[in-house]
Amino acid sequence: MLKHFHIHNCAIGYFPRRSSAYARTMQHYDSSVAFLGTWGRFQLMVFFLLCSTILPNGTGTFSLVFITDTPQHRCRIPEANLTPEWRVAAAPLEVIDGEPQPSRCRRYRSDVLRKLSAGGLMPGRDVNLSSLEQEDCADGWAYSTDVYMSTVVSEVWPQTSSVCQFNRPDRLHAAADGRAVMGGTEILTGNARVAYSSTGVCLGFAFGYMTLPLLAFFLRSWKMLLLALALPGFFFLPLWWIIPESPMWLLSQGRVTEAEAIVRKAAKMNRVVAPERIFGDSELHANEERPVERYTVLDLMRKRSIAMTTVLLCWVWFALSICYYGLSLNTSQLHADPYISCFLSAVMEVPAYMSCSLVIRYLPRRLAVVAIFLIVALALFSIQLVPPSILGLAVALEMLGKFAATAGTSLLFAFTAELYPTGLRNSASGICLMVSRTGSCIAPFLIQMNVYFKYLPYITLGTLAMLSVLATLFLPESFGFPLPETLQQIQKRKRVTCSYIRGPKNSKSMKVVENQL
Repeated sequence: MLKHFHIHNCAIGYFPRRSSAYARTMQHYDSSVAFLGTWGRFQLMVFFLLCSTILPNGTGTFSLVFITDTPQHRCRIPEANLTPEWRVAAAPLEVIDGEPQPSRCRRYRSDVLRKLSAGGLMPGRDVNLSSLEQEDCADGWAYSTDVYMSTVVSEVWPQTSSVCQFNRPDRLHAAADGRAVMGGTEILTGNARVAYSSTGVCLGFAFGYMTLPLLAFFLRSWKMLLLALALPGFFFLPLWWIIPESPMWLLSQGRVTEAEAIVRKAAKMNRVVAPERIFGDSELHANEERPVERYTVLDLMRKRSIAMTTVLLCWVWFALSICYYGLSLNTSQLHADPYISCFLSAVMEVPAYMSCSLVIRYLPRRLAVVAIFLIVALALFSIQLVPPSILGLAVALEMLGKFAATAGTSLLFAFTAELYPTGLRNSASGICLMVSRTGSCIAPFLIQMNVYFKYLPYITLGTLAMLSVLATLFLPESFGFPLPETLQQIQKRKRVTCSYIRGPKNSKSMKVVENQL
C-alpha cells in the first residue's frame, strides 16, 4: 500500500493480490519465520518506528495551508502629515462576505488626503469620500496580525505587484516515503503486516495531519513553523541503523546468511529459540517460475479496451485529486478560525480510511467509486444553497465532500491495481498517479476562482465529480475477479459500452449495453 504516493492524501486500504511468484515467496518466508510469532517485541518495534516515519508526511503535505495563507490586509497608508481620522478613512470601503471592509487593492490619492488633512477637514463630515479620486496601493499592503504573525504572502509578496490578481503562490504537495511502506510489509508477517499496511500507515498520516494545526497555532510565524516541521526529520536518521533490512529482499538477492542473522536477532529480542536452519532451498527458488508474458508501457494503448480503461482511469484520478487537494487546501477559508477548520479536515481522514477498508471488502468497485463521486458532487453543489447565517452547515457539507474524496483516493489504488495484468500493473498505476499530480497542481489555482464568484470553485469541483461518475460507469468491474496475469484475462471483464446499431432507414442510434470484451 502506498501512502498517496504522496498523499495523502494513505492511498489504499490493503495490498492487492500479488503475482504467483511473489505470493509463493511471501508464503515461504512467512512459514519459515513463523516461530517468531506475530506481535513480539521485534514486530512492535518495527511497527511503531515505521508508523512514526509517516507522521511528518501528514504535517508537511498541507503545511502550506498556513504558510501561504493571506491574512486580512489593506493598502499601506503613509502616516506622514495625516491625522488619525484620515489614516482610518484612507481606503474606500467594499462589501466582503456581507460586511464593509477597507479595500485590499485601492486607496484614495495620498496627495489629496494630505491636503485635506492639512486643511483641518474631517472625512465624512466635511468631505464626501465617494467623490475623491482613487489610486492603486503604491506603498504595498498592511497585513493583520490577528491570526498570523507572518506568512509568505505578508513578508514576501508585498514586493510584487500581482497580489490583488493572485494573492497566493502555487501550493505544492509533499510526497510520502513509499519505500518505508513497502519495507514494512516485507519485514512484518501475518496480522502485523496487514495492520501496518492499512491501519498503521493511514492513521500515521492522519495523526500527523492533526498535529499540523496545533503546531501552527503556537507558531504563528511561517519561518518558525517551517523550522518546526523540518527538525523532526533529523530524529529519523538513526532509524537507518535501527530498522533492519528486509530479510525477504535479502533472500531474493541470494544473501541468505545476512537474512538469517536478522531473523536470529529478532528471535533473541522476542525471547524465542530459532531453529538451526531457518531458510531452506524453497526460499532460494521461490522466484523461479515459468516464463511470463512481458509488457511495456506502450501496451497500455495498443488494445482498444486497455486504452479506453487507461484514459478513463486517468480522468477519474485527475478529477479526484483536484477534489481532494482543493478541499484540503481550502480549509483556511472555511471558518473564521483556520486552525479549527484544518483540524476538522484532518479528523475526517480517520473515518474515511476506516470506511474504505470495509468498502473494499464488500462492495463492487464501480458502485463504490460512483457513490463517492456522487457524494462529493452533491455536497459541493449544496454549499451554495446554505444561507450565510448557517456557517456550520456549509462546513459540514465541505467536510462530507472531503470524507468522500479521501475514501475515494484509497479505493482507486485498489481498483487500478485490480484492472491490469501483473506486467502492466506498476506502469498503469504510475501513469494514473502522474496524471493525478497535475490535478493536485491545478487545485490551488482553481481555489483562487472564488475572487470572481464565491462558489465557483465548488461548482467546478462538483461538475468534475459528476463527469467522473459517467467515466466510472464505462470502466470494467474487478470485484470478485481473480487478479489478471495477462491481457487476455482482462477481456473477460464486464463493462458498460456504447455501441452504434443501425436502426430504420440506416439511421444510427446509441445503445448502452453490458458487454464482455
